[in-house]
Amino acid sequence: MLFVLIALWAIAAIIWLSDRRAPVNHWLGAVAFSGGAGALAAVLDLQWLPAAADAGMNEVARQLLYRLQAVSSLVSYYGLPYSFILFAIAYRPVRLSKRFQSLLPFLLLIPIVLCIVFTPFYTAVYPISFKIVVWWAVPYIMYGAVQVLLKRQLHASFSRTHWIICSAVLPPVMFCMVMNYVLPSFGMLRMWVYNTWIVGLGVTIFVIALFTYGFMGVRVNIDRRRYDSTLRAVTSGTAILNHAIKNDAGKMRLFSEKMKAYALATDQQELLADIETVLNASRHMQEMLQRVHRRTEDLVLRVEPTDLAALIGQTIKGYEPVLGQIKLQTSLSPGWNCRIDPAQVSEALGNIVANALEAMKGKGELSILLSETKRELIIEIKDSGPGMSKSEMAKVLEPFYTTKNGSDTNFGLGLPYAYHVMRKHKGLLNLRSKPGAGTSVYLTFPKRAVQAGKTVIHHEKGREASE
Repeated sequence: MLFVLIALWAIAAIIWLSDRRAPVNHWLGAVAFSGGAGALAAVLDLQWLPAAADAGMNEVARQLLYRLQAVSSLVSYYGLPYSFILFAIAYRPVRLSKRFQSLLPFLLLIPIVLCIVFTPFYTAVYPISFKIVVWWAVPYIMYGAVQVLLKRQLHASFSRTHWIICSAVLPPVMFCMVMNYVLPSFGMLRMWVYNTWIVGLGVTIFVIALFTYGFMGVRVNIDRRRYDSTLRAVTSGTAILNHAIKNDAGKMRLFSEKMKAYALATDQQELLADIETVLNASRHMQEMLQRVHRRTEDLVLRVEPTDLAALIGQTIKGYEPVLGQIKLQTSLSPGWNCRIDPAQVSEALGNIVANALEAMKGKGELSILLSETKRELIIEIKDSGPGMSKSEMAKVLEPFYTTKNGSDTNFGLGLPYAYHVMRKHKGLLNLRSKPGAGTSVYLTFPKRAVQAGKTVIHHEKGREASE
């Protein structure tokens, strides 16, 4: 049980720290914390209180441990179904009025308050009145499980999170429902001792998934720090290099122009040709460095109200002449106005589209979708190209890494630049790819961060209204 206590509270801390404001993370962390409270009560009951009695601990200290056990047990019994149903409602939102949504956590507390006030208080044998609590705790958990299972995944990039929740969260919660509420209501007490194995299995699945795929934004945060530090290093390095080479290239051009004037005055054609070669080389050197510097310099956003669907359509239009035999499909949810930097977002989107077109080599399908969830706007760019292996996927956001060979104009900065643009907008860039199955890139804008609002056309009145 000590392992379960440490594991569940560690998971709660990880989930809470990954995104404190997200209701899903808030309530899922509460589920893990409630389970950990139950493990603490079990450790106190099975180990610490008997050890305290054997060691001759004074009565006051033992009473404090007993009260801690009582509080931990009640937090677990009452907190688990309560936090789980609120997690499920946040995970698969229910259409309710804003006022009712704000009241819902308090309304769901009513059975708990009534049980605490009107049923016998905690005892070691009967910590709660099982025959009463079972009538609301089981419906809470069952409804929450149905909500989670009915969650419809709009995007493949989020399917892993759903799979992890269904594998790591639902089985332990459902098992605890039977052992903690159902069986004790029939007189089969202390069945919670069997929770250890199923909870341990859920923890194992969570930890493996956390380090393999990431969960609820946790691994993304780890990757963000790595990519951000890499981009900062590249930005600093290219800034220094740009300054040094620009000065030296300027000197080369200045003296080459003087020599060119002398060669023209003395009619030395061979010398003139050599000088032109040097001038072209210096110009090329400056141009290449400027391209790198523009892609790696720290971005300063110039946000303005922008119709996101119109911006996407305008960006795609510039690539239509080079589509060749590639079939383009678009589905853009109209009317979303956001405060973004249209130039930077268009450039980032263009880089991704250009990568997709180059990967497909003139044949295939390219689909670009703009869709919405309750809290986010998501641009999906999906190609039918050769896809990428796991090793390539792990490196593709690193500056100067590229899968394209034989090109002296590709520096492997397109995706890192797009990632940088999304980070500046407090958004995400996610990728999904398999060899032979193409690549999907997801640009996710939080509605709150970009102040997104949808414009609805009222045809009957011939005017527009903004939600």
